[in-house]
Amino acid sequence: MEGVDYLTDERKTAQFDIVAMKVAWAGSRETLEVSDRMAKLVANDPVFEKFSRPMLGRKELFKNTLRKAAYAWKLIVSLGLSEEEAKWLRLYIDEPAFTDLHWGMFIPAIEGQGTEEQKQKWLPLAKKMQIIGCYAQTELGHGSNVQGLETTATFDPQTDEFVLHSPTLTSSKWWPGGLGKVSTHAIVYARLIVGGQFHGVHGFIVQLRSLEDHSPVDGITVGDIGLKFGNGAYNTMDNGVLRFDHVRIPRNQMLMRVSQVTKEGEIMQSDVPRQLIYGTMVYVRQTIVADASKALSRAVCIATRYSAVRRQFGSRNGGPETQVIDYKTQQNRLFPLLASAYAFRFVGEWLKWLYMDVKQRLAANDFSTLPEAHACTAGLKSLTTTATADGIEECRKLCGGHGYLVSSGLPELFAVYIPACTYEGDNVVLLLQVARFLVKTVSELGHKKPVGTTAYMGRAAGLLQTNCAVQTAEEWLNPGAIVEAFEARAARMAVGIAQRLAKFENPEQGFAELAADLVEASVAHCQLIVVSKFIEKLQQQDIRGKGVRESLEVLCYVYALFTLHKHQGDFLATGYLSPKQASLANDQLRTLYSKVRPNAVALVDSFSYTDHYLGSILGRYDGNVYPKLYEAAWEDPLNDSDVADGFHQYVQPMLKQKLLLSSAKL
Repeated sequence: MEGVDYLTDERKTAQFDIVAMKVAWAGSRETLEVSDRMAKLVANDPVFEKFSRPMLGRKELFKNTLRKAAYAWKLIVSLGLSEEEAKWLRLYIDEPAFTDLHWGMFIPAIEGQGTEEQKQKWLPLAKKMQIIGCYAQTELGHGSNVQGLETTATFDPQTDEFVLHSPTLTSSKWWPGGLGKVSTHAIVYARLIVGGQFHGVHGFIVQLRSLEDHSPVDGITVGDIGLKFGNGAYNTMDNGVLRFDHVRIPRNQMLMRVSQVTKEGEIMQSDVPRQLIYGTMVYVRQTIVADASKALSRAVCIATRYSAVRRQFGSRNGGPETQVIDYKTQQNRLFPLLASAYAFRFVGEWLKWLYMDVKQRLAANDFSTLPEAHACTAGLKSLTTTATADGIEECRKLCGGHGYLVSSGLPELFAVYIPACTYEGDNVVLLLQVARFLVKTVSELGHKKPVGTTAYMGRAAGLLQTNCAVQTAEEWLNPGAIVEAFEARAARMAVGIAQRLAKFENPEQGFAELAADLVEASVAHCQLIVVSKFIEKLQQQDIRGKGVRESLEVLCYVYALFTLHKHQGDFLATGYLSPKQASLANDQLRTLYSKVRPNAVALVDSFSYTDHYLGSILGRYDGNVYPKLYEAAWEDPLNDSDVADGFHQYVQPMLKQKLLLSSAKL
């Protein structure tokens, strides 16, 4: 029971207004209110119990997910929840389900790529859940290379239909969530064939199953792809396989907002620019960055609270042992992750603004910022999801042996989260796309002004010549010094790699040969964005409350200086920093950890997560860890009886054999 006292004492040391910090994390008081209300609604409803989930077999697990999804929909309808409230409700249910793809991919695809007529027909059905959709793009043989997809959609002018076909085994659609057992419809991406000619990959609305008995329609083979990583984890989702055998659909079920096929088989481009599709991509990736901050903050919350509860070594004269969170090695691993959670939250907030800006510009046929926005969101998706996946695993290690228990919540969180490193763009492939954009930006410096997050490239000449002026550890608490350091590193790496590429006669050969270096240059650029947006957030006037801005400033410096320390090879190799200045940055970082320490538990309390959402005995709000771990152990089915099923059949004969041998020797 001592853990309760530890966390009570921890909360007393907070140096900021925790309610104001919750508002800063949420983005607004209104968002905090809606979020908390939905979190409590889920936590207090026994239907959404999830602690038994890892014990269930696959069929029982999936049926349980269907039950929860249906119950959630009834709640949404009966309570008249808004779209915003429904979004938070689904988040706090915390169980991957077919509804994720229906609301997150199927509906946005129709909204972004469908004509007005298509939207009027399909969206009411989808939003009332009278049809359930998924997003079928990835195939068994192709994922990141969309242009390599093999599924075909051939136009038949005689019947005014498209014929969808899977010509090879590798053309099977593979992985779409919701496809395996639930979806009635899918947005299927296929190679458009008209008059024997290939006209690019396009989306088609295809009915998969009967709306009467849910059986697959003629010509369609569909099912689940099997168990995935983890106990419960993503196995609540019916990721599917789909094959077409000359399946016919009406011509008007091709998404035609941008490109159209007429009855006569002519390809026509509408007035809507093709770049509009990138707007949807920016939206999806900004939600992924926002999800990264949620997942990382959950792991950090668990690890921080448990590090304050756990005591190990250091007892003097029979007194209490030292809290694990007080060890500098623990702080050096934990506090940068805490800072990263806040950094990703604020860059995700900025990305939401960027999406709205891009949307408005596209509506006005202004595409000037689109390439930069596309590169920016691709890079940040890669950076934040990689850091979050690694961070969750680090938090598990920070919890010692107990972190390996499913009841810690961390193994399941890790298993559910890591697909984010692959879906919506493999993280390495995305960084290579960013690199292409950076190299192009460098090549255009003489005649085109860089915009947005690459604006610093316009000052490349100065950044290539200027060296760091920091002379004391305290000078690293100057935002200008930090931003200049990250700008100089990013600019020098981008210019350097562009110069090396220029030496290759074949540019593509150069890209292939220098791919690893190109990825590192992209990471430098993306880390600059995160640092600069964190600093910009601190300069806003809407941060209110005693000690809130000061506490966030400490986290900002921790994120920046830890990143500098971790990648100091880049800063030293580019010549911007001296070894002495890098050492001073690390000295200041250690000082910052002591400032985080009294606020650590309050900073994770500011995420405002219920115990239900955390799903962790180690991360309980009350700190009552050990009694609850003991209780949970006895709830395991293996402990239903003192003698395990199978013992008498298999083990007891061995024991008796051993006794006979012992008697023979006597």
